Amino acid sequence: MAERLFRFGVMTAWARDGAHWAAQARRAEELGYATLLTPDTSGTAMPAASLAAAAGATTTLRVGTFVLSAATRPAHMIAWEAASMAFATGDRFELGIGAGRPGGEDDAALFGVPYGGPAERIAQVERVLDAVARPPEGLYAGTGRPPRVVVAASRPRMLELAARRADTVAFGVPPLTGDAELAGYVGIVRKAAGERFDDLELCTQVHVVGDEVPAWLSGRMGVDPVAMADSDAIAKLSGTPREMADTLARRRDELGVSYVSVSSAFVEEFAPVVELLAGR
Repeated sequence: MAERLFRFGVMTAWARDGAHWAAQARRAEELGYATLLTPDTSGTAMPAASLAAAAGATTTLRVGTFVLSAATRPAHMIAWEAASMAFATGDRFELGIGAGRPGGEDDAALFGVPYGGPAERIAQVERVLDAVARPPEGLYAGTGRPPRVVVAASRPRMLELAARRADTVAFGVPPLTGDAELAGYVGIVRKAAGERFDDLELCTQVHVVGDEVPAWLSGRMGVDPVAMADSDAIAKLSGTPREMADTLARRRDELGVSYVSVSSAFVEEFAPVVELLAGR
């Protein structure tokens, strides 16, 4: 397996105001995180605006959508927005794209656009990837070049598409997924990617850092905190920073996962792990 260097992202969606948002971005950069990521929902700030502000408040921090809903925008509009973000951030923008999320139908209804069934939304993701990779002449004029593309996936068809087309495959798997189940998802990607597998970056998410699982996890993610605490889920890391780092290093060596995002609720607690592993 090709060498895969660790990098880490912070998933954040909320701030009291613009100054607080900028402060979060600067703190993530100070702690050694590679990316600041934000979701695409009608209940959070528009990603383009918030990520441009975060990039403007920092110098090296990359920013990205995690993930933009392909179902709520025309493909070429997403490509235009992504290229503009690459320009505005000095090529520090990463386009995270997905076929939908729980509650995505409500956003589509609010915006007055059809949501479509699973097959339609997957086809739309592919149209977005085509538009980003091969834009119509003049679309990027005066903006920037196409950004790095992250595709979030959990079902076989999306995993196969991500394996063929993405720079990074983000496993959007259920929170209680364990290592054995993750290996199955990686196997699908490996088979579909073929020779390009070694060039793919693989990404997982950590929602809990430490031995105590917060009660708010139930409302935010629909996960029983007790079940999470008793599980060996990849979304939970506990022990000393060295022990957590060893877990991630083993997962990288066995499965190839080298990009890990963590909830902003644990940005400080996870920082010692970032210090131990980032860029190694």
